Amino acid sequence: MPAKGARQVSIEDPRPEERPVDRAIALSGVGKVFATRRGEVTALRELTLEARRGEALGVVGPSGCGKSTLLELACGLQDPASGTVAVEGATNAAERLRSCALMPQRDLLLPWRSALDNAGLALELRKVGRAEARRRALALFERFGIEEFARARPDELSGGMRQRVSFARTLLAEKPVLLLDEPFGSLDSITRAELQEWLTRALADEPRTTLLVTHDVEEALFLCDRVLILSPRPGTVCSEIRIELDRSRPRREQVTSPEFGTLKERALEALA
Repeated sequence: MPAKGARQVSIEDPRPEERPVDRAIALSGVGKVFATRRGEVTALRELTLEARRGEALGVVGPSGCGKSTLLELACGLQDPASGTVAVEGATNAAERLRSCALMPQRDLLLPWRSALDNAGLALELRKVGRAEARRRALALFERFGIEEFARARPDELSGGMRQRVSFARTLLAEKPVLLLDEPFGSLDSITRAELQEWLTRALADEPRTTLLVTHDVEEALFLCDRVLILSPRPGTVCSEIRIELDRSRPRREQVTSPEFGTLKERALEALA
C-alpha cells in the first residue's frame, strides 16, 4: 500500500478505530514544568498522544523538547503538572510503573555480572531465583542469537552487544509496555543499522507496545508504525506520519526506497 504522509493532529483528532480499550498509552493535554535556578522551564505543553496495544510509536523532536520527560511521565517516574497520563488504563504513578519497562540511553550493565546475569536481574528483582532467572534469560539469548556471549562480562562486550543484553533485560521484566530512550544513540552508524534490524526481529518475536524516542528520523521511520514529531520546547505534537512499508524487505532496501525517502522528507520538513 502507498505510504501516507504527515498530517497535523490536535486533541480533537481521535480515529474511530481507536476505542479507549485499545489504548495502551494515552496522554491528554499534558504539561510539565521544571523549577530551575533561572526560573521555571516548561518542558511539555498540551501534549496529547496515544499508542495502541502492540503498536510501535516513535517520537522525534529537537534536543530539549521533552522526549525523555515524556518517557518518565509514562512510566510513573514523574507526574504531569497538567493533563492526564494513562498506561493500560492506570493513571496512578505506581500503577503506570508496574506496566512499563524503561530502557535508558546508557546500558547500565553491572560490571561484576555476566551478560546472562545482567539480563536475568530483571527477574531476580521480582523474586525469581537466580537459577530460574538464568534459565529464562538463556532461552531469550538463544532466541535472539546471542547465547555465545552469555558468560561474558560487560567489559568484554562491544557497544552493540551491550545494548542487546540491555534490551533482553528490558524484555525479561515482562511488562506490556516498552519505553526506549534513544537506545542506539551512542553507537556508530554501522552498528546502529545492524541493531535496528535486530530490534525489528526481536519485537516481532516478542511483541509489546513500544514507545521509542529518538533524534534519528530514519531510525524512527524504520522501526515504528507511526511517528510523531514534537515541536521545540515546550514540546507538543505538531505532526504525525503513518508508516506503511513492506517490513519483510532488508533494511537497506527499505531505507533507500522512494517511499521511505518521501516519508523522511516529510519528517524533516516537519522538524524544520
